[in-house]
Amino acid sequence: MTDTQLKRPPAPHAAERARTIAARHGSAVLLPQSGSRTSPLFHHVHPCGTTILLLADEHPLVGQLWQTPRAEVTAMLEIADQAPVQLREPVRGLLWLTGWVAALDGEEAREEILAVADVRPDHRLLDAGHGASVLRLTPASMVIADAEGTSSIRPEQFASARPDPFCRNEDNWLRHLEAAHRDVVGQLARHLPEELRSGNVRPLGLDRFGLRLRVEAECEDHDVRIAFSRPVSTAQELAAELRRLMGCPFLSQR
Repeated sequence: MTDTQLKRPPAPHAAERARTIAARHGSAVLLPQSGSRTSPLFHHVHPCGTTILLLADEHPLVGQLWQTPRAEVTAMLEIADQAPVQLREPVRGLLWLTGWVAALDGEEAREEILAVADVRPDHRLLDAGHGASVLRLTPASMVIADAEGTSSIRPEQFASARPDPFCRNEDNWLRHLEAAHRDVVGQLARHLPEELRSGNVRPLGLDRFGLRLRVEAECEDHDVRIAFSRPVSTAQELAAELRRLMGCPFLSQR
C-alpha cells in the first residue's frame, strides 16, 4: 500500500494511534523469544501498556513459567487493526508490544481479572483459573506500523496518550456507510488524486482528523487520508465535517 499524497495531511500522532489499536481489541498473537507463536484466549491492554493475557493451562509457555517461581520470559505481542469492512487486504495497522511475560497466581491473578472486568466485561474472563492461566506482559518497548508510517513508542508516551474519541463507534459507522450509502462513498472520489478515481473506493477509517479511504486498483491498493477542516471531538462536529466533505445532510442524523 502506498500513500499517494506528497504532503501528508494532519493525522493522530503515533502514541494516539497505538492507544486506538489497543482499545479496539483486535486479533493478537504472542511470540515468545523461544517457542512458537500462539493466539491468546483473551488479551487486554491497560492504559499504561501492561497487558493481561489468558492462555490454556496446557500451553507449553504456561508450563515453562511455572517451572520456576516468579519466572519471566521475553515475548512480543502483535495486535492487528482490522478494517471494519471486507477488503482484500484487511489489516490497517499493527502494534507490537515487547517485554516480559510472567504468570500470575492466586489473589494476584484474581485482582487482575477483576480489574479488567470492571472496564471490559467478557465471558472469557470466567475461564481464568478454570482451564486458563493469567499472564501479564510488562512492555519495555512498542512499535506501530500503519499507513502513516512506522514509529517506536515509549511506554510513558503510550500511557499519556488517549484513544481516538470515535474508535468505539467507527466500525458501525463505516459498515453503515459501506452497506447503505455507496453513493456517498462514490462522491468522495472527487477528493482523490485523479489517477485513483477509477479504482474501487472503500471506507477504511475515521478519526478526529479525517477520513481514510482504501482505493483498490487493478494492480495495488492505495490508502488516502482526507482531512477535516479542523480536528473534531464530538458527534456534532463530526457530522458537520462529513456534510462538508460528502454533501450529505442526512448524515448528521445518523
